Amino acid sequence: MLASGALALACIDAAMAQSQNYPVRPIRVVVPYTPGGITDVVTRIVAQEVAKAVGQNVLVDNRPGANSILGAELVAKATPDGYTLASVIAAHAANQTLYPKLPYDSIKSFAPVSLLVTAPLIVTANNNLAAKDAKELVALAKAKPGALSFGSSGIGAAAHLTTELLMLTTGIKLNHVPYKGTAPATQALVSNEIQILMDTPSSMMPHVRGGRIKAIGMASEKRIASAADIPTLIEAGVNVTGGTWVGWLAPAGAPQAAVERIGNEIQTAFKRADIRERFVQMGIDPVGSSLAEFDEFLRAEVAKWAKVIKEAGVKIEG
Repeated sequence: MLASGALALACIDAAMAQSQNYPVRPIRVVVPYTPGGITDVVTRIVAQEVAKAVGQNVLVDNRPGANSILGAELVAKATPDGYTLASVIAAHAANQTLYPKLPYDSIKSFAPVSLLVTAPLIVTANNNLAAKDAKELVALAKAKPGALSFGSSGIGAAAHLTTELLMLTTGIKLNHVPYKGTAPATQALVSNEIQILMDTPSSMMPHVRGGRIKAIGMASEKRIASAADIPTLIEAGVNVTGGTWVGWLAPAGAPQAAVERIGNEIQTAFKRADIRERFVQMGIDPVGSSLAEFDEFLRAEVAKWAKVIKEAGVKIEG
């Protein structure tokens, strides 16, 4: 009895010592998407800063598939020692409602680390579309119900669900054509296979500036610094806002000291003007939140998208 008790205490002491010395080896951050997208880019920038601060490599591991479920499941079921983290976006919150048989709980299976950034979405259109702003787009869609199609990077993506919110708010009907990522959806917009596409400014503005597509309006409360010439939807009388975000999560049960260490280093990095400006120039709002703030934010996102998904009747095909 005494021996087993002593062994248990020794294990606890060892775990506490390991947490206090954390990290003693490289940290892996799983990105449930392919390289090059907003999740990957933001994660790599932050990973570099955290690595310098903690003195260990922070390795980015891209594990795309199943609308981010494969990567998130890998982290949810990983050993909760603080050495495996997930970098997720708004789809992570939507998946809780979209997938009745999700192999984890979007909130309960994870420990929040930090909300890194938020990013508004921009509504763009094919150059041939007879609308130059949100007011004209809504009028055109109402005049031709179901005649216009919108694309997305996939069912349940923030861009898809924000367009559903646009339809719910304005009463218009658009046909949804999901693609496997922003790149093929953008190509479909340029070639007029679809007429409307909502995505992040960092993805869409290069095509707008290049004259291949046109901007209809920013789905944000106010104009953004990197595209100050693009009006908001609200300015055109369409009261719709929407965006995506990137945040880091650890498996539930990860040592509090480890989670706090990473979270604190992220907050410190985001206080630097050069880091903040780097994101602003990409059309991304730097946040670097506390653990508690991200927990509250994530819960609100799950509830928000659950409402939209249910009201719009969004279903996963197949």
